[in-house]
Amino acid sequence: FKAPSRDHPALYRDLLRTNRVHWIAEEPPAELVREKMMECHLRFRHQMALVPCVLTLNQDGSVWVTLVKPARAITPGQFAVFYKGEECLGSGKILRMGPSVYTLQQGKNREQSPKKEDIDKLEPAT
Repeated sequence: FKAPSRDHPALYRDLLRTNRVHWIAEEPPAELVREKMMECHLRFRHQMALVPCVLTLNQDGSVWVTLVKPARAITPGQFAVFYKGEECLGSGKILRMGPSVYTLQQGKNREQSPKKEDIDKLEPAT
């Protein structure tokens, strides 16, 4: 897919899934095991800014990662590296991604209910 511009909504996603995460200190963090979800930060490119996210632990040790706001150019095969404060928690290879912002916008446009003036044209007022 070649997007028409660097900032095209098709390049932005806010959901991804990793393979089994390699945790550094504990396997996986106690909060994630207890709550099944955990807020932390993510980086998937060297030296990029940390992105706030929520991890959801899957039974196979993989995680779904929901970004607080969509990030650009997430690609399967990259590694998602997770941080809590300054501490690196671990990483997992990105396997799958959720729909792009563009796809989600297309869906929203289709779901919008007809406008009142369009309905008025179809049903003359009595």
